[in-house]
Amino acid sequence: MRTVTVVGASLAGLYAARELRAQGYDGRLVIVGDEPHLPYDRPPLSKEFLTGRADETQLALTDAEEAAALDAEWLLGVRARGLDARGRTVLLGDGRTVSTDGVVIATGASARRLPGDSLAGVHTLRTLDDARALREELTRGPRRVVVIGGGFIGAETASSCAALGHAVTVVEAAALPLVPHLGAEMAAVCAALHRRGGTGLITGTGVAGLRGTVAVTGVELTDGRILPADVVVVGIGATPNTAWLAGSALALHDGVLCDDGCVTALAQVVAVGDVARVGGTRAEHWTAATEQPRAAVANLLAGRTVATARTVPYFWSDQYGARLQFAGRREDGDSVRIAEGGIADGAPAEGGFLARYERGGRTTAVLSVDRPHAFMRARRELARAADGVQPAPL
Repeated sequence: MRTVTVVGASLAGLYAARELRAQGYDGRLVIVGDEPHLPYDRPPLSKEFLTGRADETQLALTDAEEAAALDAEWLLGVRARGLDARGRTVLLGDGRTVSTDGVVIATGASARRLPGDSLAGVHTLRTLDDARALREELTRGPRRVVVIGGGFIGAETASSCAALGHAVTVVEAAALPLVPHLGAEMAAVCAALHRRGGTGLITGTGVAGLRGTVAVTGVELTDGRILPADVVVVGIGATPNTAWLAGSALALHDGVLCDDGCVTALAQVVAVGDVARVGGTRAEHWTAATEQPRAAVANLLAGRTVATARTVPYFWSDQYGARLQFAGRREDGDSVRIAEGGIADGAPAEGGFLARYERGGRTTAVLSVDRPHAFMRARRELARAADGVQPAPL
């Protein structure tokens, strides 16, 4: 291959560029990014950056020295608008084209929005520019903040807003936040962190609309209640950025469909990160974005699938001073056992806990709150089991 184009100057895109050079590719490398920024770390946006404990320099994932070593052409602030995969051309929004032999799709996902969210005071939190705008508004004095969505972004943002002294309410349409990830029993325990942090939590009720003319003044719920609001943060999930691939001959269904090695229907095109549905699963987590590129690049350079990217899922979240860590593949019907630590008054006890999800006498997943060492041991055990290594007796 003489030219490889990475579409998406994201975490996954940067890791793909690094892998290309590390695996011996010495041809032309082009990196296209719709944001004007070099790749940056997104997890701190809802935590350290929002509370002012980290600045933009600390978010940077690369520096001038590494950028020079990658020897890449950075095309930033320009959106990809099309892919002629068979003609091997990436079409850019400014009219330019990039002729290429291989493509790494790393365009990530965009925050879902609500009707009427153009009102002043309504925010999403997905990009650096999103975080800048929200952080600036939160410095204007005490605010009534309503966070719509109790997922990881919503919970972390609520936690940060509460830490800054704002009055915060989280609205979650489901009976409990994080049920799809943690199951009802552990979701209830982790939901108690909101109560412990002084945040209001309304569950089982959706949002009917936003109130206000120029600026938001409230959130109307489907049960008729109206929550006064000066700031609204919409955290209702994300949509993979695949619109630019329409008509490209790639299979698209909630992401770019790939095999277990991140390879699409065309061997010269691979996909990684939030936009990639690898082996039937799309994982919007930091670890997937950093682990998938190794296999994807190996397969791209080989011209066929020679490596797989199916690893044990892992994610973490920082909420109200507690660190949640989860690894494995939980399924409905798994039993849950507290293996270490405990629960007090429905919330994690002091010192946290480690919970094991079990099915048929084996551990399928683990969840910890403030038990990092025990969690790492359990996570390694899951990895060994996935590799076919018999775990040691507990």
